[in-house]
Amino acid sequence: MPKKKKDSPVRQANPSNAYIEGAGLMTEERITEALRKNFMPYAMSAIVSRALPEIDGFKPSHRKLLYTMYKMGLLSGARTKSANVVGQTMRLNPHGDAAIYETMVRLARGNESLLHPYVDSKGNFGKVYSRDMAYAAPRYTEVRLEPIAAELFSDIDKETVDFMPNYDNTMQEPTLLPATFPSVLVNANVGIAVSMASNVCPFNLAEVCETTIACIKDPAHDVLSTLKGPDFPTGAYLLYDEEEMRRIYDTGRGSVKLRSKWNYDKSANCIEVTQIPYSTTVEAIMEKIVELVKAGKIREISYIRDETDINGLKLTIDLKRGTDPDKLMQKLFRMTPLQDTVSCNFNILIAGMPKVMGVREILEEWIAFRTECIRRRVYFDLHKKMDKLHLLEGLEKILLDIDKAIRIVRETEEESEVVSNLMIGFGIDNVQAEYVAEIKLRHLNREYILKRTEEIEQLRKDIAEMEDILKDVRKIRKIMIEELKKVAQKYGQPRKTLFYDLTDEPETDTADDTPDYPVHLFLSAEGYFKKITPQSLRMSSDQKLKEGDVMMQQRNASNRTELLFFTDKAQVYKTRASAFDDTKASVLGDYVPVKLGFDDGERVKFMIATDDYSGFVLFCFANGKAAKVPLSAYATKTNRKKLANAYSAKNPIVDILFIPEDCNVLMRSTNNRAIIFSTAMLLPKTTRDSIGVQVMTLKAKSSKLDSASVLTAEQTEELKKYIIKNIPAAGSMAKDLELAGQMTL
Repeated sequence: MPKKKKDSPVRQANPSNAYIEGAGLMTEERITEALRKNFMPYAMSAIVSRALPEIDGFKPSHRKLLYTMYKMGLLSGARTKSANVVGQTMRLNPHGDAAIYETMVRLARGNESLLHPYVDSKGNFGKVYSRDMAYAAPRYTEVRLEPIAAELFSDIDKETVDFMPNYDNTMQEPTLLPATFPSVLVNANVGIAVSMASNVCPFNLAEVCETTIACIKDPAHDVLSTLKGPDFPTGAYLLYDEEEMRRIYDTGRGSVKLRSKWNYDKSANCIEVTQIPYSTTVEAIMEKIVELVKAGKIREISYIRDETDINGLKLTIDLKRGTDPDKLMQKLFRMTPLQDTVSCNFNILIAGMPKVMGVREILEEWIAFRTECIRRRVYFDLHKKMDKLHLLEGLEKILLDIDKAIRIVRETEEESEVVSNLMIGFGIDNVQAEYVAEIKLRHLNREYILKRTEEIEQLRKDIAEMEDILKDVRKIRKIMIEELKKVAQKYGQPRKTLFYDLTDEPETDTADDTPDYPVHLFLSAEGYFKKITPQSLRMSSDQKLKEGDVMMQQRNASNRTELLFFTDKAQVYKTRASAFDDTKASVLGDYVPVKLGFDDGERVKFMIATDDYSGFVLFCFANGKAAKVPLSAYATKTNRKKLANAYSAKNPIVDILFIPEDCNVLMRSTNNRAIIFSTAMLLPKTTRDSIGVQVMTLKAKSSKLDSASVLTAEQTEELKKYIIKNIPAAGSMAKDLELAGQMTL
């Protein structure tokens, strides 16, 4: 058998027969030159194409995954196996299935990494607060897109963003997603590139939308007044430092401290930790506590266990007899990750360049980005309507003589000449003639053509309106504001991370010494308070009051009920009913400003008695605005007696109302107008001193809000002509509302 001839060295090294000069030779090269040619391209790739988020809030890996799911039709319908999505995503992201699936896990609802997850998951996706809870393989889990993901792809098919080829040039993918809300601030994003990193902490969606709208209307808006601070998916308490928060908002750099949420179970003598800082895990906390116990630095703990289950996180710490839980927790906060720091580094890619920005600058960049998206969408729709109008105008000319059109088609000998003959016969262009020529024979009647041409006038109006929008940026901003309001209303949720004031003093456990029995609470307009037992009230119910004073409020409660006294200086004083002595109706009672140490000239405006801090407080201001604040915003874990900024002091307060649940409220102005609105129209405000939203429009300059009252179902039915369906509203003249009747509501 003849021997096979060996290929030449050139063929072995390079089958394409191309000779490479210097191939295989070793040459000396300066290290600086090698770094410039090899390391710098890698560094730029990591910075620009991998690790840092862009103004839409996503890294390329997130964007490729979500866009793949969108193209798979997972915005609606049933879930599909995660393995299917991972396989499809590899057409855009050639980094292996493991990396793609890890990206999906973090975006999933089951992992709880994001305030607003984009992936609706089924199966085990692990937990962000657990280091050892591994997620299941992609062949077991199922996913689809969450409804909020529709806001990321709004009008993406209308050329709102640029597209680019994928890595093998077989399909197109978006360079950015046209999100209708500032997703870059809503969900946390962490990335480590080369020589730089990014750590964008999450903020409450409703607060972000409200702040963005305020910045659109007023570029000088104080961001901190509406965006109080970060809101983390794991909850916990944020140790609020206004100076540090302003520094983060201005520079994009800084840190916030988070403290775990806990409660003491007296019956089991244990501490239950239910929320931990976003930056740590249950395992890290347990390991540190065990280390401190073994070192003898903590002696009050007998056992610690992780009781996390389907209901959520729960870390239980069993205490030795006689241990003070408050003092122990203060020690644990100092020595373990139960209190931890989250760094902020708002490093975001803008037009391909990394830039560290404050919150205001980020919002300005997003507003500019979203403005361009809306402009491109309107431009796309405009041209679609112009093309349709052009065709219908040609059809309109055919309407003048349908028989002529039929005759031209019938008498034309060659098919290729039909279009040109129609163009000559009716003075229309090639596009219009092609459209007419393609009409079915059954549609060549006057009725069909008339129906189609009826759209012409509406199309012309729409085109004129769109051209006006493209010329006026204010109209584009108005569209943006409406979209933000819809997103906030549809997807907004209460704040998970609450604020904690470091000046608070630890609360002493006095619940055991406080007797619990029913009482009747009375508060007069002048600020006199009485706590009367039912037995005493039955014996004598005639209330003694100062001359000119009237009884303003009466509540049935218990001796352990928490009392909140709101004042006319936008402050609230907290105490318990047990702090007041039992008295009789025949005495004046305790003068609240003296009893609680009010500031000079401060007067009681309203009292709320609560056992669980449920319900809402409705603040009604003289300018017709109202703010609905959850009563839980005034709950503290410590025995603080006084809370400043209890409500907004920017406008005079008219009435404060406590509403256990949504109800109807009557508002009346000084110019004798009245409205009745449902408090369900108002979104709860996460900040106590919110300026509220406009409910009653006060047209006259001298007009102000005069009063606000909660109505019963019978009163609402009686005054139903004043009910409004949308806010704000000016209301109707209230001539038939007698003042006496108004006072009794």
